[in-house]
Amino acid sequence: MLPGSFPGAMQAPHTFCRYFSTASAALAMLACSYSAANAQDLPDPQDTSDDPAGDAGPAPIGPVIPEFNEGGQRQIGFEADSLGYDQGTNTITASGNVLLKSGDQSVHAETVSWDRESGEIVASGNVRLVDKDGNQLFTDSVTLTDELEAGAMSNLLLAFRQGGRLAAEQATRTAGGDIELTRAAYSSCPVVDDEGCPQSPSWRITAERVFYDDETARIRFSGAYLELFGTRILPLIGVTLRADGGPSSGFFIPDIGLTASNGVEISDSYYWRIADNRDLTLTGYVFTEAAPMLSAEYRHLTDNGAFQITGYGTYGSRIPLNASEPSSEDDFRGYFAANGRFQLDENWTASGSIRVASDRTFLRRYDISRDDRIRSTIELERIDENSYISIAGWATQALLVSTDQGRVPWALPLIDARYRLQDPVFGGTVELQANTLAVTRAEGQDTQRAFTGARWDLRSITQMGQEITLTGLVRGDVYHSDQNELTLTPSYRGESGWQARGIATAAVDVKWPFIGEFLGGTQILTPRVQMVASPEIRNLDIPNEDARAIDLEDSNLFALNRFSGYDRVEDGVRVTYGLDWQANIPGWRIKTTIGQSYRLTNEETLFPDGTGLNEKFSDFVGRTEVRYNDFVKFTHRFRLDKDNLGVRRNEVDATVGTDRTYAEIGYLRLNRDIDFSLEDLQDREEVRLAGRVAFARHWSVFGSAVVNLTNRDEDPTLEADGFEPLRTRLGIAYADDCLEFGFTWRRDYIELADAQSGNSFRVYFSLRNIGI
Repeated sequence: MLPGSFPGAMQAPHTFCRYFSTASAALAMLACSYSAANAQDLPDPQDTSDDPAGDAGPAPIGPVIPEFNEGGQRQIGFEADSLGYDQGTNTITASGNVLLKSGDQSVHAETVSWDRESGEIVASGNVRLVDKDGNQLFTDSVTLTDELEAGAMSNLLLAFRQGGRLAAEQATRTAGGDIELTRAAYSSCPVVDDEGCPQSPSWRITAERVFYDDETARIRFSGAYLELFGTRILPLIGVTLRADGGPSSGFFIPDIGLTASNGVEISDSYYWRIADNRDLTLTGYVFTEAAPMLSAEYRHLTDNGAFQITGYGTYGSRIPLNASEPSSEDDFRGYFAANGRFQLDENWTASGSIRVASDRTFLRRYDISRDDRIRSTIELERIDENSYISIAGWATQALLVSTDQGRVPWALPLIDARYRLQDPVFGGTVELQANTLAVTRAEGQDTQRAFTGARWDLRSITQMGQEITLTGLVRGDVYHSDQNELTLTPSYRGESGWQARGIATAAVDVKWPFIGEFLGGTQILTPRVQMVASPEIRNLDIPNEDARAIDLEDSNLFALNRFSGYDRVEDGVRVTYGLDWQANIPGWRIKTTIGQSYRLTNEETLFPDGTGLNEKFSDFVGRTEVRYNDFVKFTHRFRLDKDNLGVRRNEVDATVGTDRTYAEIGYLRLNRDIDFSLEDLQDREEVRLAGRVAFARHWSVFGSAVVNLTNRDEDPTLEADGFEPLRTRLGIAYADDCLEFGFTWRRDYIELADAQSGNSFRVYFSLRNIGI
């Protein structure tokens, strides 16, 4: 008989699905755990109580048998229906619902006999032994020591506390606690479904011999095979697992794929568990259309934080961005990434990340990342109840964009400090702020700035329920810049040399919520009005480094400054008004907001055309969210032209379905109605589709697509006109509690240098609790 092809079958616990037969039947499928012949349900592997069924059981014959602790041995308490003594053999026998307990260990059995002369204890009949670690052993019979340690066993099942199970025909246990099993099988798969009925494990390992090391909690196999759905598919040599569910050193299952850029790809990884807090994963890649590649990932958990380091490296030719032919010489290509975070003390935290690529297309060609820019950061941060300080810096590397790297800025230092006064000032809270930034470019404008400011806020509720917030802000800025002429957009340059300005802003914000019943639930209607006033500010004399992305949205409609950063500040007097409405109906939640602003001053606006803020009346902006339990999620954001209600921004994100079967759609259209655009104001239109359909319980088909719908009128640089697929994906997958595999097809339509367009295929396979 081959290993793992044991006879018999076993049922699993349920109201109508009960355990029966003996442990030998459990070996056949390992689909369920051992059960008593009287159909008592098997307890949960993590339930190590003496009476898991909740039955008080028989009254104890006696809490301690004196002979069981002769010679200073550990005392063993017991309960049983009956107790007998054979003077001829000098044997004590306990029968019927026997429970032995010593410390954290316990034994349940139908019969337990103790030979007083040899000291041997034999438990038989649906034996359940719980060791000090919470692991459970189920067997027909077992020989025990006077410490309740198991010896020889037959027809056993070992259920580990972390969920794995080992079954065997025979087993012996050494004095040190190690167990040697014969004709055994192992799986970490659940043995019952969600309704409690039996199910066969998706995978298991069968072996002629299995060795369990009690000290290291490791399982070693000899003559082992991997079986999927009852079919032997792969011999396993030198496989070792950890019974506690923790990771163990070993090889992964190889990945196989086919890509347009690299041809057939085969990769495999070796995982090295250096220590409980450190590990290293080494991966090798072989391609038919490219040179081999290596990668490594190191992770380290320290006493006060964690960090990881990842690197990729290969040696081959590359095609520069916007070129059509590879470079004449091979060169090193690679990628380095590291990140970490450390809690230095109760208040101080240090964090950072480094991302560097050898060239602009490496990450895209090898499908490591689709980022068009990568950023490295470093930050030292302190937070307490009333203060905050951040000392940071960042640098950006341009990848899939035509921007000259010399014009890409890096910032160091960026310091921001805030302090909230503990005592109120005129009834309101005061927050002080200081900020400094240095922006440097290798081939472009350099800018340094510093400012200090104070903000006062007073919030009160009137007797009629209005919420009134008064705000005052003052700030003084100092800037220095040079080589301003190298900035391509004139409005971003500012004046070179030293520049200074003062800023003062006052605001009053009034909300008046009305609450009432609505369709069996409640609704809240909240009108809101805000007035903000600032004197004329020297904006164009100041370089603009952090306030270039400008667009009126629901998120910044009521902001004191609708610019995104500090370098541009909205001046003049304006009134902003809007309406919020929220309904909570059983199963439903609906939220919507709409608003507009009006400038009372006639000075020329600082906002460019197309932002929705360039005239006295702004465009209308709004947002609507709809939720129905966890089945429907819908969000719509919009901006409507104030003159003709034309849609200038239309953004939809919707999900319908469950976690297993769902459909998603995302749509965005920016139609700013302008004849030209700044670098941050291009119009575009895009749709994103994704979905998954589950069938046959564990199977599903899935797909996604991203399509660019922008036409040449919106962006003259585009080659396509209104329909340009960017990428599509389609696949089929199987997934249960301990096994996942599938097949994926993807097509990329965008070709960038050596990141070719075309079809890619991927086969993936993973097992829970095992590495091969």
